[in-house]
Amino acid sequence: MISEETRSVMERAKTVYEAHKSDWEDAHLGEFVSIEPESGEWFFAESFDAAVRAARSKFPERISHTIKVGYGATLFIGHMES
Repeated sequence: MISEETRSVMERAKTVYEAHKSDWEDAHLGEFVSIEPESGEWFFAESFDAAVRAARSKFPERISHTIKVGYGATLFIGHMES
């Protein structure tokens, strides 16, 4: 179950993403962006881990939400048919 705090972070981060979606998808398609919604800052990286580390480095006590730019899901777990 997701806590109310985590849910709030996710919703606020998605609002930030939607506000920048067009520009970010043009410039950063396929990259990961970790959004720290309390400050409004975001961190782009080539990997999920690097984006999270960048956000945690600046805001170690805050929760960020990470999105894969231009994709409906950040991570895929399972089997894909070829």
